[in-house]
Amino acid sequence: MEIRVLRYFLEVAREGSITHAAQRLHISQPTLSKQLKDLEAELGKKLFVRSSFSVKLTDEGMLLRRRAEDILDMVDKTEEEFKALGEVTGGDIHIGAAESDNIKYLARHIKNLKVRYPRIRTHLYSGDTDDLSERLDRGLLDFAVIAEAVDLSKYNFVELPESDIWGVVMRKDDPLAQKEAVAIDDLLDLPLIVSRQGLREDIPKLFGEKMDKLNVTATLNLAYNGSVLAREGLGYVLTFDKLVDTSEQSELCFRPLTPSLETKLFVVWKKYQVFTPAAEALLKEMKQYPAVL
Repeated sequence: MEIRVLRYFLEVAREGSITHAAQRLHISQPTLSKQLKDLEAELGKKLFVRSSFSVKLTDEGMLLRRRAEDILDMVDKTEEEFKALGEVTGGDIHIGAAESDNIKYLARHIKNLKVRYPRIRTHLYSGDTDDLSERLDRGLLDFAVIAEAVDLSKYNFVELPESDIWGVVMRKDDPLAQKEAVAIDDLLDLPLIVSRQGLREDIPKLFGEKMDKLNVTATLNLAYNGSVLAREGLGYVLTFDKLVDTSEQSELCFRPLTPSLETKLFVVWKKYQVFTPAAEALLKEMKQYPAVL
């Protein structure tokens, strides 16, 4: 498979039309159709279901789309790295980050770096630890900010100075909002909205043997979406503080858990990683000026 043909394939998949994709790619429709047929012949699978005015991906086409996106991400990142070799005046840094207010410390380092190298660009990818670790291991990220203990056999790390505080986001007019802190027993019969990672890693530490009594009504990986559910009265969100709007203007409030539950965050990178000059500059910034952290 040629990289060029994979780009053609993805453009058709995104547009849902060979005609529109050909226009965007600035090639003729017959040329594009032939490239797609040649790709199907090479793979021995039908990738599209064609109709008069559109095309839709088959199951095999969906698989190739996922793989092609990963391949082209890696190709583009590799090209960026080679373009940046030997110079730190610019370049791209790819960072995966869990949801946390403590990303502010990483942001301060990036801000300091851009004072010296204004042409450096930062690309942020949000996800949970499993997703970020996978992308880091595949070379799609330079760094990842994760919310759990570091696998020291795979990664080096810098620890962020503050911990994230777990608590409950709920409507301000909820009776439970009258409490200054929420105890475990307060939550046992309530519909809970919990992050998938928290349900796997952190929440069991707090609830222990009472885990099987929790009424988990929904799981998520973005706290903002959970806040919408809570605002609409669908449940109580177990999450970190400062991830959603709980200001005076908001209908929601945050109450910490008691006993308290805190989670540390770490900036990690692969051991023996070969960095681009831009990523290397960020690493030096984090190590040289720990006071910023």
